[in-house]
Amino acid sequence: MPEPMLETIDLVKSFSVRRGFFASRKARLMAVDRVSLTIEAGETLGLVGESGCGKSTLGLTVMQLYEPTSGTVRFDGQNIVGLPPLQLNKVRSKIQMIYQDPYASLDPRMNIEEILTEPMVIHNIGSRQERLQEAQRLLDTVGLPGDALGRFPSEFSGGQQQRIGIARALMLQPRMLICDEPVSSLDVSVQAQILNLLRDLQTEFNLTYLFISHNIAVTRFMSRRIGVMYLGRLVEIGPSASIVDSPLHPYTQALISAVPDPQPTESRRSRRLSGDVPSPIDRPTGCAFHPRCPLAQDICVHTEPQLRRLESHHLAACHFAKVTNATPQKVWDTA
Repeated sequence: MPEPMLETIDLVKSFSVRRGFFASRKARLMAVDRVSLTIEAGETLGLVGESGCGKSTLGLTVMQLYEPTSGTVRFDGQNIVGLPPLQLNKVRSKIQMIYQDPYASLDPRMNIEEILTEPMVIHNIGSRQERLQEAQRLLDTVGLPGDALGRFPSEFSGGQQQRIGIARALMLQPRMLICDEPVSSLDVSVQAQILNLLRDLQTEFNLTYLFISHNIAVTRFMSRRIGVMYLGRLVEIGPSASIVDSPLHPYTQALISAVPDPQPTESRRSRRLSGDVPSPIDRPTGCAFHPRCPLAQDICVHTEPQLRRLESHHLAACHFAKVTNATPQKVWDTA
């Protein structure tokens, strides 16, 4: 059986923070807590969850832009944690990132030619003419005119800026892209264009995606599997249709319930969560979700649930999650 393109094993990323200005001791903020997942070559794995759940931090830690506190990140069979800078740069040429804010990710002092060819300059690839030809080719691939090379980021719309960011990510012919909320700052009509572009590029270049988003509908459209994160932990993972139509974890059920109903005349169960998201500095004991969970019992307060397989490819970390024979509740149709 071939190695997965990406595998994380008990990955942890914590930050040292002060509780107050005069505090003498620092606390630990657990942004990513023992996350283990795999992504096969050519697959898209989506990550969803509330703001602050650790999705983006996980992506940045996989890229080694944040140094992991502990755990393993394996890319194409190689553990990339702790690699010397020169070896890590070679790995990074095969894993590129698309950022949430396209304008903030582009240097306003550089024109588009400089932005696109910079990765090839850093990795000492090709002559200036070859770099220019590759930049023109990728601009055409993402749907921008060749005369854009002499212009600056501020001269483009948000959607065009994101296309430039995508072209830059492809300059080194990567095998994997980490898409960190790539359409959340764009208008809805532009979102659809960028999502369709990403799907077309995945087919054309045989790319693997880690797709991070808070929008479950967008994540289902893009992903073959979806993982749900809460307070830095993976609480459910499975096929996209199964996660959306038959969620097993109470948190996932609440996320699905919060999606606006396109057919409000149909009956649909609503699950409202009480209370606020706990601080990642003062995490609840046992199951981190128990203060807001309608199913919580004493075992949830004292014992942390582990991800367990409830269907052939569907796992959930809940003491009371179970598969029922009820007809799956369709939330929307993405066909």
